[in-house]
Amino acid sequence: MNKRILIVDDCTVNVEILHELLRDDYDLATAESGEDCLKKLRHFSPDLVLLDIMMPGLDGYEVCRRIKASPSGDFTQVILVSGKASARERVQGYQAGADDYIVKPFDHDELLAKVRLQFRLRETLEELWSANARIQQFNAQLEEQVHQRTAEVVATRDMAIFGLAKLAESRDPDAGEHLERMRQYSRILAEQLGREGPYVAQIDQAFIDDIYRSSPLHDIGKVGIPDAILLKPGRLTRDEFEIMKQHTTIGAEALRQAVEESACGSFLDMAIDIARHHHERYLGTGYPDGLAGDEIPLSARIVALADVYDALTSDRVYKSAFDPEVAKSMIEEEKGQHFDPDVVEAFRARYDDFLQVVASWRAPETELVEAAASGDLRR
Repeated sequence: MNKRILIVDDCTVNVEILHELLRDDYDLATAESGEDCLKKLRHFSPDLVLLDIMMPGLDGYEVCRRIKASPSGDFTQVILVSGKASARERVQGYQAGADDYIVKPFDHDELLAKVRLQFRLRETLEELWSANARIQQFNAQLEEQVHQRTAEVVATRDMAIFGLAKLAESRDPDAGEHLERMRQYSRILAEQLGREGPYVAQIDQAFIDDIYRSSPLHDIGKVGIPDAILLKPGRLTRDEFEIMKQHTTIGAEALRQAVEESACGSFLDMAIDIARHHHERYLGTGYPDGLAGDEIPLSARIVALADVYDALTSDRVYKSAFDPEVAKSMIEEEKGQHFDPDVVEAFRARYDDFLQVVASWRAPETELVEAAASGDLRR
């Protein structure tokens, strides 16, 4: 298909000359004014406009500006044709967006050369646009592939983490679905704390995702606790409890070594904090380090409540599950003592969500037995 040229000039003689020069090689249309040019621009869709400057109504400068500002402006070349030859007037034309400028009376060969040049430039631009489109498509495909591969890596990592946690849990027949529930509780608390309260600035989506992934590793250190203690159905002796407490340091150290051995293991940093400090108490009476208040990592303070609530509402060999409302009261009584007051407030705000988790996992309620009242919760 021939290239299309729109000739815009109010002088019939000029139009006829241009028509005679160009008709054999191009599809032509004419306009007698700037207004007429803008109307035909939409229907004729020219590749090139030969635009006279001095016309009644809109002059060539203004028409050129409007052409270049139109949706098709990037695809339409404009050559201004004028009897004005000063440098100032040429600059004014280029400032209006013109691609070239020719002075009347023009040399016919020069005009044809300028027209051919503009079409070569247009073809080059079209090739660049096409290449850019292909590059953008390639980048989009590459980005999607990277996204998919990243998602696969994250999914594989999360599966490995949870599998490791489940392996440790498998030694404790009482644990049941503890890991699944408590990481849901941890995420619920983190979400609420990220919405309101003093920890909003500390909690973003990455924090929420990390605590969901890392919290199941809180008891990974139990792999180092002897079965005779870990599986004992009755109350632990003082010496046995001291050994049980070591699961916090055993787990943290194992995770720390994993981080050191892996160039990409930094995602376990939160897991290390949780494993070591989820038995710390807000008043400083917990273990292994006796940390208090904000000295305890926020992730560990969150997991501490999630872990205790699930232990209270779950059946164990040494106790039956507490009713959720009873467990809620017990958590609230420990506000500011065992638990961070703000974490307790988050628990209160999202208690209905906790109940949904309980309902989705909990077996039929059993009666409260005397062992439950002893507080012997070996989480």
